Amino acid sequence: MNLVFAAGALLALLALLVIVLFVIAPPDRRVSVERRIAPGTEHVSALTKATDKTVSAIDSALSNRRSAGMFSEERLELAGIRMTQSAFILVVFSLAAVLALLGVIVGFGTAWAVVLGIVFAVLAPMLASGYVALRTSRRQARFADQLDDTLQLVAGNLRAGHGLVQAVDSVARYADPPTSEEFLRIVNESRIGRDLGAALSDTAARMNSDDFNWAAQAIAINRETGGNLAETLDRTAATIRERNQIRRQVKALSAEGRLSAIVLLLLPIGVFLGILILRPDYLAPFFESILGWLALVVAFVLMVLGTVWMYFAVKVKF
Repeated sequence: MNLVFAAGALLALLALLVIVLFVIAPPDRRVSVERRIAPGTEHVSALTKATDKTVSAIDSALSNRRSAGMFSEERLELAGIRMTQSAFILVVFSLAAVLALLGVIVGFGTAWAVVLGIVFAVLAPMLASGYVALRTSRRQARFADQLDDTLQLVAGNLRAGHGLVQAVDSVARYADPPTSEEFLRIVNESRIGRDLGAALSDTAARMNSDDFNWAAQAIAINRETGGNLAETLDRTAATIRERNQIRRQVKALSAEGRLSAIVLLLLPIGVFLGILILRPDYLAPFFESILGWLALVVAFVLMVLGTVWMYFAVKVKF
């Protein structure tokens, strides 16, 4: 019976997330057909109205803390998530509510059903934070992979007689995301009066890119001392290309270690959840005594320590 309840809760989770994402998803940037025809009466569903009111309430609560918290506007933008902070928090709350319901259903009929619901609900912000961190790291990795081509494009524009700002604007127009998005930010900041070197350095810090920081420093030094900036960027791009090649080789050689770390991390969690759903009575002693709770806490701490240990063991920095 618990398995049936769990399956139903999972279906409810998927349905709720689909509804929330489609209701509060950012609109397409293209002009819709409705905006090009004569105005008329627009039908707004009750679900959309309720969602808009909820997002407005969250906006009011976060009016003074836009740049704070794990789901700040800056972090969402850095991760490439095209949602407002309020909309994303609403999705996290919805996920927490459904996970809490799932936890209560899994532990239905036992003394620890409510506790399990709370534990499942706490997983929602943790999963969302992990998702944001994963999107951020992937976006930064794509930026690093595109960097040598980016510098070559800038150098080509300089050889064609364009200025540095025009060369940066060309990258913002013709490069692939996320490079185009970050360079568009640089262009916009320079247009409102910010120093181009400071904007480049800020982008290097945002994207956590030592290679781009070197390029920004080379551009700043060249603007002060003069010289052939195109040749400087070509040499910088060649160095970055070699570093990227070495980085890919190291990543390929350490792939087995990373896969082993993922398996060792997920296997005990999967086995525990599987037994919890299929045979909850088998794990009941863990939730019915202080010694059982202590064993769970110790196991969790050891899992965290092991995860950190394996992370640094397979991470190669050069």
